[in-house]
Amino acid sequence: MIVVLMGVTGSGKTTVGRILAGRLGWPFFDADDYHPAANVEKMRRGIPLTDADRKPWLERLSGLIDEAVARGESLVLACSALKHAYQEYLRHHGDAVRYVCLCGSPELIRARLAARRGHFMDPSLLASQLEILEPPADAVRVDVGGTPEAIADEIRARLGV
Repeated sequence: MIVVLMGVTGSGKTTVGRILAGRLGWPFFDADDYHPAANVEKMRRGIPLTDADRKPWLERLSGLIDEAVARGESLVLACSALKHAYQEYLRHHGDAVRYVCLCGSPELIRARLAARRGHFMDPSLLASQLEILEPPADAVRVDVGGTPEAIADEIRARLGV
């Protein structure tokens, strides 16, 4: 199973993903680590990425999923995957990929971003991410108002892993 924790910046994808992967004994990957340097610089400067900017990033993530599926391995991937087109691109292995949408109020996410230190993403990009967010119809939706540990436990229960 490939679990993709998706959502806007500040929704807790990396924090929850690390906890979830640790509890499952699966490898964890953060999609942010696969962005080309030019993408990181744009986001640092508060410039939203275009679909063209995301193409090489999505290709790298798709390759990561391909390798795991070919080896018969499970993993947890923290990835914004904001649009249906991105989700479908990564879901080419059908049922192997399960999306979990980490959802929260804009106010909660803004408060988290205001407290976050050391991340390249400019908090001003939250508005553009909320505008384009298209959770898949079959995504497991989890409210991020609880602790990261409780969120990870809820995801495990809802996915049956």
